[in-house]
Amino acid sequence: MLDIKFVRENPELVKENIKKKFQDHKLNLVDEVIELDTKNRTTKLRGDELRSQRNSLSSEIGILMKNGEKDKAEAIKKQVSNINAELVENEKLEASLALEIKEKMMKIPNIIHESVPIGENDSKNVEVEKFGEPVVPNYEIPYHADIMESFSGIDLDSARRVAGNGFYYLMGDIARLHSSVISYARDFMINKGFTYCVPPFMIRSDVVTGVMSFEEMDAMMYKIEGEDLYLIGTSEHSMIGKFKDQILQKSSLPYTMTSYSPCFRKEKGSHGIEERGIYRIHQFEKQEMIVVCEPEQSYEWYNKMCSYTVELFRNLDIPVRTLECCSGDLADLKAKSVDVEAWSPRQQKYFEVGSCSNLTDAQSRRLGIRIKGEKGNYYAHTLNNTVVAPPRMLIALLENNYNEDGSISIPKALQPYMGGKEKLEKQKIS
Repeated sequence: MLDIKFVRENPELVKENIKKKFQDHKLNLVDEVIELDTKNRTTKLRGDELRSQRNSLSSEIGILMKNGEKDKAEAIKKQVSNINAELVENEKLEASLALEIKEKMMKIPNIIHESVPIGENDSKNVEVEKFGEPVVPNYEIPYHADIMESFSGIDLDSARRVAGNGFYYLMGDIARLHSSVISYARDFMINKGFTYCVPPFMIRSDVVTGVMSFEEMDAMMYKIEGEDLYLIGTSEHSMIGKFKDQILQKSSLPYTMTSYSPCFRKEKGSHGIEERGIYRIHQFEKQEMIVVCEPEQSYEWYNKMCSYTVELFRNLDIPVRTLECCSGDLADLKAKSVDVEAWSPRQQKYFEVGSCSNLTDAQSRRLGIRIKGEKGNYYAHTLNNTVVAPPRMLIALLENNYNEDGSISIPKALQPYMGGKEKLEKQKIS
């Protein structure tokens, strides 16, 4: 959410930013907010005038009563009573205007960074850099679900009977490989100096609206019936929510944390949930990283965080590339974002496995996350990045380490978490 003063003083800049995000239907919000803000400031001024009048008249009442001028005192009491009645109505109007302003302000997108490429959708995202040599072997790489089934490592039919499409049972060595990725990612981030955390897996609505746009909320979140609780779509939600309404000490910054959680997503508006596979699903596990820092440090952390994900994937022998998200592909709260994509030798193309984002002060304004400064408090910057989301990471890991005989080579970094195993061998049918 933007600063209302910034919108008031820079309406054309805010409108131009909306146009860059191809959201022209939101242009009218800027003028509406400015008009409401003018009314609200006038209402606040009237409230101050009424309180001042009431205080002045109340002082007179005491003097008149002391001097025995009861009739005059009673007349002034009536004036005070009328002022109180007007003040009640004025305060109701002020609260109503403030709420309307907030609702409209939360729909106006964050100001994108000047380096963000302009484009209407993800087809206009720009490749930044490739890491590792993408290899296409001279033998066929099976579909990832078929690879898993060859190790008796996945049961989609049972999951469908239990929960429907978009769920899965992982078993045996494949389940262990999945857990190994999470464990390795946890330790990798701890070694980078991040604090490990397991957060709440449900959050209240005021946290949901603090960390994401209404459009994202509708497309992603599962609501708990009869409760003011939502299942998290990523642990970033509850991790940033941890700092809600807090005034942070400069000496404690930055907060660098890595969190594990299951994640739950409706995937509303997607191209459909796969019946045979785990690329787009309703439930998965994820290792996340978040940073809460000083505003001037946020882009330094943005670059560091992205480099950590790239390093982790390369440690697992997976070629990756980074893509700069264009303006139309940025969620409303994001100022800048880069997708990390892993190489798929089966498809002979890259696919998304994570995303690193700088939200500047958009989330902290919504959630009231401030830093105590010498000349007053100011809003922190927040960032988040996927370390690994194993369902997609698992696809990349299996494909890039698949051997012609059907075995899977286990990267050295994961071997300690797999009991020292160097390979997963195909089960022999007797």
